[in-house]
Amino acid sequence: MDDAFHPTILNFTAGSAVVVEGKQNADRFYIIQQGKVRIKRDIDVLIEEKQSIAEAGDIIGAVSAMSSYSYIETLVALTNVVLVEVRREQYPGLIKSSPAVAVKIVRQFSQRLRELDKMLSRRTLSAAAGDDSAHILQVADYYMGQKKYNHAFYAYQQYAAHCPGAPNLGEVKQKMMKIAPQVKVQKPLYPPDKMVRAYPKNSLIFAEGEKGEELYVIQDGTVNITKIIDNQEMVLAVLKKGNIFGEMALLEDKPRAATAEVSEDCTVLAINRKNFETVSRAQPDMISRLTSAMAERIWVIYKQIATTLLADPVGRMYNALLVQLEKDRIAVNTNQSHQCNFGFKELSGMAGIPAAEGEIYGRKMLLTGRIQLIKGKIFVADTSEVKRQTDYYLRAQKISRNG
Repeated sequence: MDDAFHPTILNFTAGSAVVVEGKQNADRFYIIQQGKVRIKRDIDVLIEEKQSIAEAGDIIGAVSAMSSYSYIETLVALTNVVLVEVRREQYPGLIKSSPAVAVKIVRQFSQRLRELDKMLSRRTLSAAAGDDSAHILQVADYYMGQKKYNHAFYAYQQYAAHCPGAPNLGEVKQKMMKIAPQVKVQKPLYPPDKMVRAYPKNSLIFAEGEKGEELYVIQDGTVNITKIIDNQEMVLAVLKKGNIFGEMALLEDKPRAATAEVSEDCTVLAINRKNFETVSRAQPDMISRLTSAMAERIWVIYKQIATTLLADPVGRMYNALLVQLEKDRIAVNTNQSHQCNFGFKELSGMAGIPAAEGEIYGRKMLLTGRIQLIKGKIFVADTSEVKRQTDYYLRAQKISRNG
């Protein structure tokens, strides 16, 4: 079978729409050969971010195409343009014929993830966390205050390792000695060349602010990606088998932007900078999987930011739930049921609402009878109800804005 990449060249005149935001089942992206394209996104306009201009050599529409969700941007030809069209199924062939393009996409995604992560933090809490390793101490103190001693001990350990010259190191070590008897679960230690690793429930794989050189592919279990800002914990994502996380630290020499907490015993495949090239050669689909996983994360965070634009907190909770259903590719136009792997605490974090308030709004969602709580996890008896409720709150806000 011929799996080589055979490009399709397209021409658009100035003013033509290449892609319209919201179009379902995105399946292709473009590389600009000539001309300029304006990129417009609804959330960028709403929070007063500048529209961007893409030109020759830039890659556009890749997030939506590689995640295969709806398009999250409108692309309009600013001048007459010549585009190379890449369908999603052609991507592996593109990697083989032009690996530099794949690397460029991955780095572009990495940068976009960091931008969106900071944007989401600004929309949900008052300030984003810094990129320096000293932030680990704030994370550790937060867990200490919450009596999550497993997490606090690990974070203090990482602070001591990353900031050995810190003037408060003695105080940190005293805290570690104090809580050591309360630590029930610790992160297992593995040599760098050990790729398959197991981590127990309630342990941390890494803490935000910690330096890291590995990405992880979940083989089994569940991992929560969280962030501590202004002494509040926000759940960014609930990941399960097949999901990839930690990729930004592998691609960029920067501290971890979030914490990876094991919520159910898990097994992961750890890939570091040294074995990344070897793994890529041995498993050529790895870059494709990584790209798709990053695209999905970008799409979800983008939708989370859009969720924060809803003024009504119950509407935000419904919208956040709808995003998770779409993320899991659950049909929301039928009256099927679905068991979620998270509760109202996690959902409130995804909606940018403090956990205590989220529990209150969650109880209001239960009143419809279509949402239930089973063993602390959300059960949706009718997925179409989530879509109807979200549409209702979106329409109500639109009417309110228009006066």
